[in-house]
Amino acid sequence: MSAAEGARGEAAPDGEFVRTYTLTGGRAQPRHLLGMDTVLEAGPRPAGPGQPQECGQIVALCREHRRSVAELAGLLRRPVTAVKVLVSDLLDADALTLPLSTPYTCGPDGKPRPNPQLLIALSTGLRKKFPDAQSLLRAG
Repeated sequence: MSAAEGARGEAAPDGEFVRTYTLTGGRAQPRHLLGMDTVLEAGPRPAGPGQPQECGQIVALCREHRRSVAELAGLLRRPVTAVKVLVSDLLDADALTLPLSTPYTCGPDGKPRPNPQLLIALSTGLRKKFPDAQSLLRAG
């Protein structure tokens, strides 16, 4: 197997480097709160030309039908943490969206609680609207 095959995410033999670190630009944490069960669908924009090819694959897979973060990681054969970083970038670029089917769900006690997808969508929207809010909170 060549180094190029290993770089594409196929099984790499021992000692061969897989480029997950460079795939995410060295980032290990996504900007958005994403669970493994977070469901995504393709957004109004395509993946940008400066993004890794995996971003285009993620958008194409989500165009077929809604996919979870865990499913995307499995199909791409990449670590979930790396896929979360890429998905976060795609959410910022409006290439992916978080569909909401119901705003509330039942908690373990049977009481209605906000759907985690709703909270993720709210967090994403607030970060887009107020990108400097995090730095202002830290400075204050």
